[in-house]
Amino acid sequence: MASKPLLHPRNQHRDGYDFARLLADSPDLAGFTTLNPSGGTTIDFKDAKAVRALNRALLKTHYGIDDWDIPETYLCPPIPGRVDYIHYLADLLAEADRGRIPRGPGIRALDIGTGASLVYPLTGLREYGWSFTGADIDPVSIASAQAICERNALPIELRQQPDPENIFKGLLTADDLFHVTLCNPPFHASMEEAQKGTERKWRNLGHGKSKALNFGGQNAELWCEGGEIGFLSTMITQSRIYAEQCLWFTSLVSKKDNLRVLERLLRDARVDEMRMVEMAQGQKTSRFIAWTYYPRRQRSL
Repeated sequence: MASKPLLHPRNQHRDGYDFARLLADSPDLAGFTTLNPSGGTTIDFKDAKAVRALNRALLKTHYGIDDWDIPETYLCPPIPGRVDYIHYLADLLAEADRGRIPRGPGIRALDIGTGASLVYPLTGLREYGWSFTGADIDPVSIASAQAICERNALPIELRQQPDPENIFKGLLTADDLFHVTLCNPPFHASMEEAQKGTERKWRNLGHGKSKALNFGGQNAELWCEGGEIGFLSTMITQSRIYAEQCLWFTSLVSKKDNLRVLERLLRDARVDEMRMVEMAQGQKTSRFIAWTYYPRRQRSL
């Protein structure tokens, strides 16, 4: 039997959850643990409170975040898969520094749609020491992210995008310079589509209909006009305006079928180079696109 595809080699969660270590650091997690059919410790991933408790424990044990929480109805992202994106971005940036993995506050990253959880800046800051700016259109998400920063004394800048029709416009100033942007865009084109996606996931777990959206998540986190393609089309178009202010623009892509359209949009934008990077995560393969307007000879950290 073939082994399962693994997380990035630098991912701390590559070998699964170390519940003994997590419970030692976060005793409250014990109230949510159970045994799987093989007798190992796990949690009920259908229970939103259990998932939040697991994330809280992971962030404390692996990333030194002592006080983390989010509003109950907001998206609670899986830590191992999210931090994988950060590690692959570090590999991408290393190409501009003779293969050396970039570390320290001199590397500036912009997280588009940072969310209430602030998961990318938290994990990226602890893994590599990069300087993060987190942006979101939702004031509650920004307030939650700000509270996390304040409770943990974290040097993460937060900005609210004032216009939901824009991504970079109105957010970036003429003085902003970033080495990389990252994003987990809304998947769906409507509330109805988001609900159907949730119901499919719920049925796959052996349950009937669920009124919960994606086990947490607000409208802006789950859907937008035009769905993923609409969002990324705007991102690509606006990236041209700020072509000299960022080395690599990147975003996750949830639907493989969207890649061909995105490749065409990037060619139309006259980028110097585009990448489609696959990330193996257990039985799932995710991916991100990356593009730059800088010729290779001008790429340096």
